[in-house]
Amino acid sequence: MALDYPNFSFDIHHRDEKSGARLGTLKTPHGAIETPNYIFCGTKAAIKALSPAQMIEAKTDIILANTYHLMLQPGADLIEKMGGLHKFMGWNGPMLTDSGGFQVFSLGEGTMANEIKGKSTGKNENRNLMKITEEGCVFKSYVDGSTIKLTPESSMEIQRKLGADLLMQFDECTPYHVDKDYTARSMEMSIRWGDRCLVEFERHDNGAQGLYGIIQGGVYSDLRRISAEATKDRPFFGTAVGGCLGGSEEEMETVVAESLPYAHPDRPVHFLGIGQMKDVFKFVRYGVDTFDCVIPTRLARHGTALMKGQKGETINLKNAKYREDETPLDEENGVSASTDYSKAYIHHLLRAGEILGMQILAQHNVATINRLMREVRASIKAGTLDQLEKEWLDL
Repeated sequence: MALDYPNFSFDIHHRDEKSGARLGTLKTPHGAIETPNYIFCGTKAAIKALSPAQMIEAKTDIILANTYHLMLQPGADLIEKMGGLHKFMGWNGPMLTDSGGFQVFSLGEGTMANEIKGKSTGKNENRNLMKITEEGCVFKSYVDGSTIKLTPESSMEIQRKLGADLLMQFDECTPYHVDKDYTARSMEMSIRWGDRCLVEFERHDNGAQGLYGIIQGGVYSDLRRISAEATKDRPFFGTAVGGCLGGSEEEMETVVAESLPYAHPDRPVHFLGIGQMKDVFKFVRYGVDTFDCVIPTRLARHGTALMKGQKGETINLKNAKYREDETPLDEENGVSASTDYSKAYIHHLLRAGEILGMQILAQHNVATINRLMREVRASIKAGTLDQLEKEWLDL
């Protein structure tokens, strides 16, 4: 199989002398981004509370959408008919879609994050997932209860119709409570599924999309190495770290440390679903190039602002201490949401249940993360990443 991705490239132009951190340029048909960078979650073809114009104002480079949710509503065929995701949602920059596997295997009854990050009870709480076989999986739609089959081939077909630049292979995302034998069988099946994704991708490849392979293997170092080497040996454009990341920060770091040394050294690396500030500093040092997480907009909907130099990374604007606080969120962010409104006003909006409060916080949080990534890139180039981490995390 010969996939050369003629309209894509990833060029590494600087490496940190003290770690695995690196600076790169990731080129897609919808533009290039500098890495390390952050991919914001537009799960259902929308960034919650923000328009594409507001995302651009906050200096956003790249966003993602979710295959699982969009295949159910409004459907990949409609989005293709409307000209693909870029035209459908009015976003002209680079985009990524995931494979749908993460949601299929872990979304049941609100346990998605718990299952993957080791906080599950171990009970079979995912009542939507009906069957997993070598062929694929069968699950019930949360939209209308219909029975749906998703396979590596259909995941590729759906993502092709959605039209994002960067795609993910279909994989099984194992929960934390399963044993090593199950994890090994699952990882081997995901490797086979990756091969099927590559075959299906090649059948329709027109140069408009690039495919990522996903490293699986749960919390087991030997399995992670096998999976990483498998993605390295196959003609994926990029590499993603996925699957169960353990039950602690230490386990998550081990997962990455035991994966990336065996991954392809010249391909872009994406860390699926991870993106707190502390995670960015930790994992760029291992060579992660892009992150994604729902945190920036989710926190905003709960009245929480991301803040540079704040213990715990955030402040809660619902707290009474901000009722008479005349100061803006952050005058250095360069976006109106951060500079033009007092904390007292935002506190009032949240207390009054006004949507504007969440919208202001959402744009502020996006702008804060984009500023973080710009400063991270500058510090990697200058060799001052350790100093910058202390500034941002108040160490």
